[in-house]
Amino acid sequence: MRAALMYGAGDVRVENVPDPVLVEPTDAIVRVVSSCVCGSDLHAYRAMPAAETGVQTGHEFVGVVEEVGREVTWVKPGELVVSPFAYADNTCDLCREGVQTSCPNGGFLSAAQAELIRVPQAQGTLVRLPVGEESVFLPSLLTLADVYGTGYHAALIAGVNARTTVTVIGDGAVGLLSVLSARRMGAEQIILMGWHKDRTDLGREYGASEVVAERGPEAVERVRELTSGEGTHAVIEAVGHLDAYETALGVVRPGGTVSRVGVPQYDQGPIGFASVFGANITLTGGPAPVRSYIEKLLPDILEGKVNPGLVFDHHTDLDGVPEAYRLMDERKTLKALIRP
Repeated sequence: MRAALMYGAGDVRVENVPDPVLVEPTDAIVRVVSSCVCGSDLHAYRAMPAAETGVQTGHEFVGVVEEVGREVTWVKPGELVVSPFAYADNTCDLCREGVQTSCPNGGFLSAAQAELIRVPQAQGTLVRLPVGEESVFLPSLLTLADVYGTGYHAALIAGVNARTTVTVIGDGAVGLLSVLSARRMGAEQIILMGWHKDRTDLGREYGASEVVAERGPEAVERVRELTSGEGTHAVIEAVGHLDAYETALGVVRPGGTVSRVGVPQYDQGPIGFASVFGANITLTGGPAPVRSYIEKLLPDILEGKVNPGLVFDHHTDLDGVPEAYRLMDERKTLKALIRP
């Protein structure tokens, strides 16, 4: 089969690799119908050391089941499915508590930008979709694999409701779908911090009431102006860099919550009396257990109430994956959809 492989920073190639095969009786082989490039893929694209052997990339996909192991009964060949980016048995205590990303029998997928993919723990991971592979909803259904579920998770753990004000830091796909999710949860003041007009325009369409294009101290000052000097009850940090975290601490109001879902590219940051402790700030976040949310978010997509697939502004086939990485890295594309 053909697949995208990363050989180092800025070096993505499409090559022929062996077809995946069933290894465990809990596996499934899925033909990828659509995949995409994630903002978190760009961290490796910018920093991965050069290697002689490429690493398959991609963790989001919708596909058709081709083959299943003998212990897989939940899905069968021929069915269209979506997979969360983390596989899990969905039966252990942690999974039942809604933390599938910490399943002791689980892990993270990284081979979805390809024609075929092996999915471990398919029984607990894959979710059947009640549409065909040519459905007009396919882009939105693909967001259930990661970015929509992550945006929903960010707003949920931040405690967003009709009584909360919200700041979303980052105008990438996760940030925009955090705006959508916060709006669906009832928040009426949602401040989106971003500086790409095409993206922030989509953020307004999704429910942002204000856009702050400033950065650093000026951005903090502007959010404070928009909230009578108080800051917002919830802050969603959807970037993953230290300066975004520091901005989050600057705009959260006392007693508020900072929800971090941008994959952190730092190990240390302010948590002391002046930054977090003294103002009773809650820090939360982590990899979204999107398997917990797929069935909940699916109906609104199929009923046309939401259209998270609008985050895809570039479509390509496998041959165009290296260019898709480049365009996303240069901020010329928000999110690239791949149809192998």
